[in-house]
Amino acid sequence: MPPDIWKGDMLTDDFGRRFYYLRLSITDVCNFRCEYCLPDGYQCDSDRQFLSLSEIKRTVNAFSLMGTEKIRITGGEPSLRKDLPEIIQTVAQTPNINTVALTTNGYKITTQCQDWLDAGLNALNISIDSLIPEQFNLITGANKLDEILKGIDMVLADGRAKLKVNAVLLKQYHKRQLDYFFDWVKETPVSVRFIELMETGDNKAYFDKQHVSGTTIQNQLFERGWVPIIKEKSAGPAIEYCHPDYQGKIGLIMPYSKDFCASCNRLRMSALGKLHLCLFADQGLSLREYLQQDDPTELVNAVSRLIHDKKATHFLHDRLTGATSHLSMLGG
Repeated sequence: MPPDIWKGDMLTDDFGRRFYYLRLSITDVCNFRCEYCLPDGYQCDSDRQFLSLSEIKRTVNAFSLMGTEKIRITGGEPSLRKDLPEIIQTVAQTPNINTVALTTNGYKITTQCQDWLDAGLNALNISIDSLIPEQFNLITGANKLDEILKGIDMVLADGRAKLKVNAVLLKQYHKRQLDYFFDWVKETPVSVRFIELMETGDNKAYFDKQHVSGTTIQNQLFERGWVPIIKEKSAGPAIEYCHPDYQGKIGLIMPYSKDFCASCNRLRMSALGKLHLCLFADQGLSLREYLQQDDPTELVNAVSRLIHDKKATHFLHDRLTGATSHLSMLGG
């Protein structure tokens, strides 16, 4: 039985931030061609020996022993892995993991969501960058909006998973589409989170052209009577707002805002078994050698050492994007 001290401060960094939340990538492959991430499609330019189911199980077990309560399965596009239901079930059956979340582009939602929910999924994030079909197609390279919206209706009717929708703010499109999202959440009980476009190694020119601050939407929310909601300790980085006349919520993720990193509560593991202390860290720190045995001691000790290397903040304001060449590498 592992020592009780493993549940103490082993996932607390030198700035007093406690990490309850692990974002676990299981592939970096994606079948969309989003303008801001993979405009030329997925390029197979690295090792594709992604974490096996047994390695995933050992990872999740070790982090749960250290106090992690929430695991988000990400990609690339995680539904491209045929064993996704088994991965979800493995996470759901791990003691102390209260939230089993998945982020997907929704490509397979109508055919697979029932399997995900049956496996134990209780939180689902779907990327929808526009509710206008032609805009969605232009941004993602996939004519799938109608099918994704049908899948959302299926998940809502089932009722077992909290549902959130992610939309990246793009200067070219955001003014026209905002009212569509406001109208949608009027009657639909989902949380729509607008995410500021982030600069990565491969999108610098696109970032300069398309970045828009989330404060433009924040001001509209205040003007329309929306109020902020108190966050749970394992919640993501979004500031969420509610309104008594709306069934849904609106959230904002603004990585360029002041003190954004002060409330950081999440770590990241890549599909190749590298720990990323920040989405924009200079490098991933390989843990794969510790994932070859069931005894979690070496993995726990390695993570507890590495956590002290986490910086106080990212350096996006200095246009330093670290090792992240595109967001598909770690699922954002």
